[in-house]
Parts: sequence; C-alpha cells; structure tokens
Amino acid sequence: MLHKLYYWIMSFAGHRHALWTLMIVSFAESSFFPLPPDPLYMAMILGNREKAWSLATLCTLSSVIGGILGYYIGYALFETLGSWIVESYGLQESFIQLQQNFQKWGFWIVALKGLTPIPYKIVTITSGVAELNLSTFIIASVIARGFRFFSLALLLWHFGPSIKDYIEKNLVLVTVIGVSVLVLGFFVIKYVW
Repeated sequence: MLHKLYYWIMSFAGHRHALWTLMIVSFAESSFFPLPPDPLYMAMILGNREKAWSLATLCTLSSVIGGILGYYIGYALFETLGSWIVESYGLQESFIQLQQNFQKWGFWIVALKGLTPIPYKIVTITSGVAELNLSTFIIASVIARGFRFFSLALLLWHFGPSIKDYIEKNLVLVTVIGVSVLVLGFFVIKYVW
C-alpha cells in the first residue's frame, strides 16, 4: 500500500495541476491545513530537478502568503476560527506559552520555528494574536520558509537520483522517519515547549 501511495504521488507530480496543488497545500499548511507540502514538493523536484529553484520560490511565496492568512486568523478571528485550530491540534498550553514569549522574541520565534517540524500554523496564528509587527512577521517568515524550501531543493537537486533510489529501496524506513519527525514536532510543542 505504501508503495502504491509513493508511486501515485510520484505520478501526480507530473500532472498538469500539480503546481497549483503544491501552491494551495503550501498556502493552507501555513494557516489551517494539517498536512505539509513536502511529499509532493519532493516528488516534483525528483521528477524534474531543473525546476527545483522555481518550485522552492513558489513554495516559499505560497507559504508566506498562507502565513499572512494565519496571522489574520490570530489577529481578527482568534475567538472563532483561531481557537478552534489551536484546540484541534491539542496545543492550548503551548499556544499560551508561545504567546507570552512573543513580546520579547517574536522575530526569532517566527524565524526559527518556521524551520522546524512544529506546525507553522501555530506560529502564524500566535503572531497575529500577539500583534507582532506585520512587517517583522513577513520578513521572518520569508527567511524561515525560504531557508526550509531552498535547503531541501538544494539537497534534492544535488543528490536527486541517489535519494530517489534510496527512498524507493527503503520506503518504509523513510516513511517511519518522516512520520516520527512530524509526531516529534507535535510532542515538542505540546509537552516540552
């Protein structure tokens, strides 16, 4: 089943709507959607490494624009939509702690948390609730999301064929590691942070 899903994602990466899907997922993941764009993003780069830089640019821009929506949700819609998103992830305590730290470390929180597996939507919503300066938020988001997507693009561009072969041979291991990193991100934000 895992191999079927992998090959479906790889085949979809060449679909005529794949670029739009990637941009929509990158946008939505920064504000409300639970799944990251990484599987499709990686498949699209592995399918055509020459598009790595344009895909990194599109993912970065889509993610930052989605982050602005997340900021707005926190700023203007927290009592309705924002609190529901935070509660859906079970991150109320972490959200309160993050909000307290924003007054002093807002730029650095956005810049550093945007690089981690911690759900970026929590950072964007908290930025709005804390009324972090919007320009500061955008600059930190561009740095964090750009670094994330361009670093991954560089790795896939440079090691593309060998990484693709490794993933195909060790799909279960790669999936377990990927899911573990995602779960670890949720664990860290809920219990440690």
